[in-house]
Amino acid sequence: MLTREANERLTRVGPGTPMGTLLRRYWHPIAASVELEKQPVKKVRVLGEDLVLYRDRSGNLGLIDEPCPHRRVSMEDGIPEQEGLRCPYHGWLFNHEGRCLEQPAEPWNSTFKDRVFTKAYRAQELGGLVFAYLGPEPAPLLPRYDLLVWDNVVRHIGVSVVPCNWVQCMENSLDPVHVEYLHGKFMEYVWSRRGRTLPADGGVRMRHEKIAFDLFPYGMIKRRVVRGKSEEDDGWTVGHPVIFPNILRVGVGPCNYGFQYRTPIDDTHTYHVAYGVYRPGIPVSPQEFIPYYDIPMRTEDGQPNLEVILVQDYHAWMSQGPIAQRDKEHLGQTDIGVIMYRELLAEQTARVEQGQEPMGLIHDPGENECIALPQETMPYDVRLNSRLTPSYGGARWDGQEAKYSPIMDQVRELFAAADARTETGGLLPYPDSPRHPVGDRHRAVQLLAPG
Repeated sequence: MLTREANERLTRVGPGTPMGTLLRRYWHPIAASVELEKQPVKKVRVLGEDLVLYRDRSGNLGLIDEPCPHRRVSMEDGIPEQEGLRCPYHGWLFNHEGRCLEQPAEPWNSTFKDRVFTKAYRAQELGGLVFAYLGPEPAPLLPRYDLLVWDNVVRHIGVSVVPCNWVQCMENSLDPVHVEYLHGKFMEYVWSRRGRTLPADGGVRMRHEKIAFDLFPYGMIKRRVVRGKSEEDDGWTVGHPVIFPNILRVGVGPCNYGFQYRTPIDDTHTYHVAYGVYRPGIPVSPQEFIPYYDIPMRTEDGQPNLEVILVQDYHAWMSQGPIAQRDKEHLGQTDIGVIMYRELLAEQTARVEQGQEPMGLIHDPGENECIALPQETMPYDVRLNSRLTPSYGGARWDGQEAKYSPIMDQVRELFAAADARTETGGLLPYPDSPRHPVGDRHRAVQLLAPG
């Protein structure tokens, strides 16, 4: 339970707020690169600020304040030039640094433009996403996490706008025991109510025996032992990472991974990115572009799209209200991950207020070539449709958001080709997942008696 004052400090993300100041020290995805191929200017709202993202005719990105500083007309309808974005109203031109380059209607010898600036932030592309940095200089490096830079993979980007505060999304990731009910028993209930029957081997069926959480350099690792497994298995020895402050890494390894980014739009809306990566084990040509797709929260007949696992999460988060009332909750022992995450947010916020740097920032290019993250092999069974491929045990689609992706036929073909190659060998090796030892800040709960 938190006080109302502590909850305000935890959830408010606008300029000048404690949490907003912390979050501005990190890079956040705000769009898919391919969106700017279709329309080179896009209005975005990030951390409570209304901005315009654009690509100029030289291919450079800019992220500037939405209103033009002249007469406050929206730059969403601006004209990309060789350098910068031109206001549609009077033609004032601003570059990616926020400098005014031209004022066509002003006298030819005027120096007024040299004294006019608009707010501007850094924007950078990686792995098919556009990331923004809204914090102070010098900016940290945009982290080159492994899923963003691997070769011989196929990627896609699923997006949603979830009408609730970002912390609700993140706390879900520190709550492993919700899986066996929300994505297990509740899912079976939803299917039965809609006249559908899960396959005999369907649903998410598991039972946690032990859960634990500890820190690693980029965030938190959640560890678990489920029935039928032990502390010798990688669910415990490797674990499952949550990258501070707002990224979940998911996967059924070693061929299917993903990130879930939770970018705060404002206090009551979250830009949610489901970033999927498929590694079939054979050479794959680089993608010409990485597609993105919308994840529908409702079915075609207007019903909540609760047969999809990720949308089940969305509805659980949304049902807590725009901002969860944490002063009215009652936490149990299995909420140790949620409690530890809130403490970490408070700790890192205090560090920034004291003029220190928060955890996980990267400044050395030598440490940023490819950041390998730990990832357990999925310790439970998700069989919502036919497997991607028998020999790889990849993701199943009917209950996953990936079924809406435009490239799933291509993914299936790649894994079929990989299956064919297993008969003759020659598959590309998968590197072992890094293991981080249990540290001093470690909390565990034994849920069931061992054995």
